[in-house]
Amino acid sequence: VEEQRARWERKRSRTAKQLLETEHRYLEQLDLVVTFFVTILKAKGTLKPAVMETIFGPLESIYSASQVLTLQLERGNLGLGLENFCQKLELYGHYAENFEEANKTLMEQLRKNKSFRRFKKLQETRPQFQGRKLEDLLPLPLQRLHQYKHFLRDLLENTSPDSAEYRKLEKTVKSVSEVSRWVQDIVSKRENSLQLLRVQKLLKGHKTQVLTPGRWYIREGWLLVVPPKGEELKRRMFFLFSDIFIATKPCHPLHLLNSNKLACTAVYPLHQCVVDKVFGHTQSQGGLLSLSFPHKTLLLMSSDQQDINDWYRSLVAAVR
Repeated sequence: VEEQRARWERKRSRTAKQLLETEHRYLEQLDLVVTFFVTILKAKGTLKPAVMETIFGPLESIYSASQVLTLQLERGNLGLGLENFCQKLELYGHYAENFEEANKTLMEQLRKNKSFRRFKKLQETRPQFQGRKLEDLLPLPLQRLHQYKHFLRDLLENTSPDSAEYRKLEKTVKSVSEVSRWVQDIVSKRENSLQLLRVQKLLKGHKTQVLTPGRWYIREGWLLVVPPKGEELKRRMFFLFSDIFIATKPCHPLHLLNSNKLACTAVYPLHQCVVDKVFGHTQSQGGLLSLSFPHKTLLLMSSDQQDINDWYRSLVAAVR
């Protein structure tokens, strides 16, 4: 038991030391943004207060929370420091929610606002920046949140469950995990929106509405459609979403506007679909899938065994 405790203590001290060292580095980088951008921009009035708020969000409050945490860690008050820090974690969620809008506003200001563009360039040439740009520094809080999660889990694993500090750490780990999930959810939704938008732009015309609230992009790829009457196989591009399956074909390569677009040939709702693997169970070359809808059966083929298996799993999961 004593040996185990000593081992825990060694690992715990090592993790606490790494947490403090990386927090120092993180604080230095946040300081660059707060000192050389936020504070000076506020004094100069180069950007309107609303624009400042959009670009930097709660960054100053995140900076203050990190300062307090660093101070407590330096004094060896790990439990107390993390307990106080717990109350500030929501700031990271709000920062993530605002992040896309912040980037958009920053790019807009760089395009339109000449004096801000000059100011930014000048600040970034300072030796403290070491070649880093404002765009490199703004995502730091989101990266740091991910690091906190790992450090805190390590600390918890190497703390005796009987100690009072264990309960404080347990609470902090839970809070960090919840905020991480919140941030991950924001990121996933954003990525999904970009995928939906990309597919919408690939399709000719606006007849097929891909951008629908609650719809999730799953996958896409080329498959061969087996016609019912022994005609030749048709190569089609398919897009699978959480609620529909879209079949498309390339537009004519010489078309003036749509040469690089896809024309939608069919949209299949998934709520009444039954998916079967006709062949491809063994290590044969490729396989054949059957998709049964109320008024149509679709036979899809691929010469790639792995590909057909992946499509089968994705379709079954989407239908379920």
